[in-house]
Order: sequence, then structure tokens, then C-alpha cells
Amino acid sequence: MLMRKVPGFVPASSWGLRLPQKFLFLLFLSGLVTLCFGALFLLPNSSRLKRLFLPPRAQQARLEMVAEVAGHPPVREQEPPPNPAPAVRVPGESHPSSWVGHPRKNVGLRRTRPTGPREEATASRGNGVAAPRPGERSVPFSFDFSAFRSRLRHPVLGTRPDESKEPQSRVQAQREKIKEMMQFAWQSYKHYAMGKNELRPLTKDGYEGNMFGGLSGATVIDSLDTLYLMELKEEFQEAKAWVEESFHLNVSGEASLFEVNIRYIGGLLSAFYLTGEEVFRIKAIKLGEKLLPAFNTPTGIPKGVVNFKSGSNGLWGWAMAGSSSILAEFGSLHLEFLHLTELSGNQVFAEKVRNIRKVLRKIDKPFGLYPNFLSPVSGNWVQHHVSVGGLGDSFYEYLIKSWLMSAKTDMEAKNMYYEALEAIETYLLNVSPGGLTYIAEWRGGILDHKMGHLACFSGGMISLGAEDAKEEKRTHYRELAAQITKTCHESYARSDTKLGPEAFWFNSGREAVATQLSESYYILRPEVVESYMYLWRQTHDPVYREWGWEVVTALEKHCRTEAGFSGIQDVYSSIPNHDNKQQSFFLAETLKYLYLLFSEDDVLSLEDWVFNTEAHPLPVKHLDSAGRARG
Repeated sequence: MLMRKVPGFVPASSWGLRLPQKFLFLLFLSGLVTLCFGALFLLPNSSRLKRLFLPPRAQQARLEMVAEVAGHPPVREQEPPPNPAPAVRVPGESHPSSWVGHPRKNVGLRRTRPTGPREEATASRGNGVAAPRPGERSVPFSFDFSAFRSRLRHPVLGTRPDESKEPQSRVQAQREKIKEMMQFAWQSYKHYAMGKNELRPLTKDGYEGNMFGGLSGATVIDSLDTLYLMELKEEFQEAKAWVEESFHLNVSGEASLFEVNIRYIGGLLSAFYLTGEEVFRIKAIKLGEKLLPAFNTPTGIPKGVVNFKSGSNGLWGWAMAGSSSILAEFGSLHLEFLHLTELSGNQVFAEKVRNIRKVLRKIDKPFGLYPNFLSPVSGNWVQHHVSVGGLGDSFYEYLIKSWLMSAKTDMEAKNMYYEALEAIETYLLNVSPGGLTYIAEWRGGILDHKMGHLACFSGGMISLGAEDAKEEKRTHYRELAAQITKTCHESYARSDTKLGPEAFWFNSGREAVATQLSESYYILRPEVVESYMYLWRQTHDPVYREWGWEVVTALEKHCRTEAGFSGIQDVYSSIPNHDNKQQSFFLAETLKYLYLLFSEDDVLSLEDWVFNTEAHPLPVKHLDSAGRARG
């Protein structure tokens, strides 16, 4: 042995150590073992070693404790998705389990969030979503769907009489006919174009278009609430299943901020509020986040185009040589974005649209009018063109509806609406030699004596806002609404097809008719029947149902094809030439407003709901018992 060859070393035992030396060696060895085991628990980054000695539950508990101390929520490898809120059965309303899913335990809805601060920063980069600050805990958001439904003043689908015990009335038969038209339009779309944005009924295929940035299924999303309203239960389940399985947001094209907001987000929001199905809420919020880069401008006025891949924004090239945002586009976000905040707890959505209001309140307005084009860079008007039709229309609509949706607490919206209406009446309102009241277009003080079909919503809007005007103006506004709606009806009555043109003029002795072929088309637009519906609910004058039925008859005769409904290229031709497109808004708006026209007033009651500009119902924020506005 080596130790035996060392000079002067005298062995004292079989190990070659004397007793004092053995004691010192054992003492050193025990200290070394203690130090090593202590390091396993006290040194940083020792989690791998801990797994050798700690059972799994102890590891998880210890990790959660460390996360809590650090100010971050614990990270779990896989968190189960939140359960959808149950669909609460309102007295007088049928909600079979096959309609909105099986009843589930009532739990608060939670906003999904990334797993940690680095992931949150990555997810929010480039879209304006504020990530939590370091050390700031993220609290899951909940929306109490049951409480929301309990605050509604009417059953969503109205008080449902037992129609089997009553003879079918003429109105019931008319309503059933409109329901059949919706069913036919949906089935045609499903058969030939399911998942595409719109149906082309003549060629029996689908159409995608370039407005939605690669998003698909515009007709599905637009149809959800109409199918629900008409109790087309099987068709609704088909649409819902498509949203769950096939509606993907990972797209990379350039999208219209306005169109995606009013069709997709509006449709998803209303589907959630009607059913409580969580899939609609989650996808609405995620899609809303994808639109936020549009607001990355010096003024906060959003640009009209969002690139879903790069997160960049842009302007329409035709809008004043690509220099302007459009009033109707950035002015028609308020309703949906407030509800995105309501359902997500993320204040960024509400802040974005409140800033738009702030800019518009501060800017000088020529004669109190709002021109259609505004620079998102300078915050100045680009051209003094004012229209209550295309380019301007839904901005005014969203002012009065913001007032109503807030349970009449948004005084800023109310004041802006009545001030704008007074300026419109002063500078744009005219009466033709034949006695027809119309709203002209204004170009720097020079009037174009025409109305667009899009402007025909204004009769309904003025009627809707008449009740909250100054007392001395209420009767006047009701009469004005009726006069404008009558003019729009005349644009239908004076055509060979009894459908209205895209624009109609009042000059050279011709009134309420298009003067050139390029304005003579009809693309299944809803604005005229929209006003019929509002005027019916305000007055119950049977003329509005008579006029509405004329539209149903004309649609059946001139727009129904073998495989769906199509627009026509000339309303003045008794042998119409179809345009081969079933617009998604035909299912979302035209058929919905016709159905409501022939329904009782408590079906989607105007006390509980406002309709966005795509006719998607969004709830009024009724006050709770503490006097606070609630959705």
C-alpha cells in the first residue's frame, strides 16, 4: 500500500489512522454532507436537483409560493379553458339545451392571458395592448352573464304566446315568410359557399373579397344573431360549430378596420350576449386586439386599413389621395369597442374611442358640420364634403346610439348628436317642388341635391332620437323622420322593380329617381326597411308594414334565384340583370329588420338593445341597484 511506503508513517489500525484522526475525518465528512444537502435547497437554480428529493406536489406548492412572492401568478403547464356561461332562461322565452348548449355550472368568465411577463410583452407588442408592469399582478377578469341577463327588462325573444292555440294571423304568416327567406339564403350559402365570405348564387360558388384581411366566413358571423332571433336552431348550431372549428384569426392580409369591426366583432359580440357562449366572447376580444395597430397615429385617429401580418396601418388610396381617414369609419367604432372593454376588462378599447371623441370635440367644424375626411396626422379636415349618406352616415348613428346604450348617461354623445342634427337641418335639409323632404350633400357650401340609399337610415335615426330631444323639438323630429322615410319609400315606388336605386336626385323636374345607370343598382341594402322598422315601433302606423311587405314581394320577384338572393344592376328594368352576389348584410340587416317589422315590440326590445350599423344587437348598460351602469 502507498501509505505504508511513506517514511515516518506508523499505522495504528487496519485503516492506517489513529483514533483522534478517525474522529476528525468523520467530523469533516459529516460537515461536507450537510453542506451539500443544504445547497440543494438554498442555492439558486436548483430546481432540477430538488426534483430528486421533493415529491411532485411539494414542488408545485413551492414554485407557486415563489411566484406569489415575486409578484407574478403561478405558471401551470396547461390550464383548462374557461367554461361558457350558462344560457339563462328568461321567463316567457324558450331555451332548450339544443339551442345554446347543455346547462353548465355557473362560473365567472375569465379573460385568457399569457403565462408570464415575457410572453405578455410579446403578445402585446405592436398592437397597443398594455402589458402588466413588473411586479404587478394580473387579475383574471370575469363577466357575470347571469346578472347581465337578469337586468334586461324584456325576454330577448319577447313574450312568446302559444301560437298553436291561436289562428295564424296575417302578420304571423308574413313573419314566417321572411323566416323562410332567411332559411333559403342560409341553406344556399351553406351548400355552395360555406366558409367563404359571401355566396355568388348564379355561379353557385363562394366569394372572398379583399376587405377582411384573410378572415373568412363573413356571412356566418353576420348571420348568427339573425338565425338565433328567428329560432332557426339547427342553422344556428351549424354556424356556431363553424366558428368553433374553422374561424381562424391567424391571417396575414390587409383588412378594413370598419368592415371587420361592424361585421365580425359586432356579430361575435351580439352572439355572445344572446347566448353566453364563451367562444364568441374570446374570439371577439382577440380580433379586437388585432385592430389596435390602426390607432398608432399622431392624433390617435385610426387609419382605415390594418395589416394583420406586420401590425402596420394605412389609408385608402382613394380617400383624398391617401391622406385621410373617413368619418363614418373611425366614427363607427364606439359601440363595439366599449363592449370589448366590458367583456375583457381591458380599458385600452374604451380609451381609443374616447380619444376620437376628444379630437372631434376640439376641432373647429364648419357651421357645426362634420366633413367626411380627416387627416390622422394633423387632425385637420382635408376637404369640406359633408354627407349623411356614404362616408359620413354611421358616425351620426353612433352618437345617438351611444347615448341610448349608456342608459342615457353619455351626455357628450347626446350633445354632439343634437348639435350635429341641428346643423344638418339648417344647411342640408331641403324640400323638393313635389313636397319630398331630403338631406342633400354639402361641398364647401354648394349643395348636391341627391340622397344615397345609405342616407335613408336617417329617418329611423331621427325617430329613435326624438324622445330625448328638447320638448319643443320632439314632435318636429318625429314628423321629420316620417317625411324623410316617405321620400325614401318614393325612391322605391318610382322604380319598375319597386326596389330603390343606390342614389336618387331632385333636379330638372325629376324627383327621387336615379339619373344615370351607374346609380341605378340595388345590392340588397337594408337602410329603407331599417327606417320602416323604427317608425313602426315609434308610431305603429300600419303604412310601414305595408311598405315593408312591398319590399318582401319585390325581393322574391326580382332578387331570388335558384341558389340564393342576388342584387340587381338596374331597378328601372322589369327584366333585372343580377349581379351574382348575396351580400352578407342581406342576412345580417335586411332580413332581420323585415322580421322585426312584423314582430312584437318586445322582441329585441329597444329598451334593452341598440343595433350597430350592421344590425347586430348590443345591450343597453342598465343601472344596477347601486345606480351604476351595467351591461
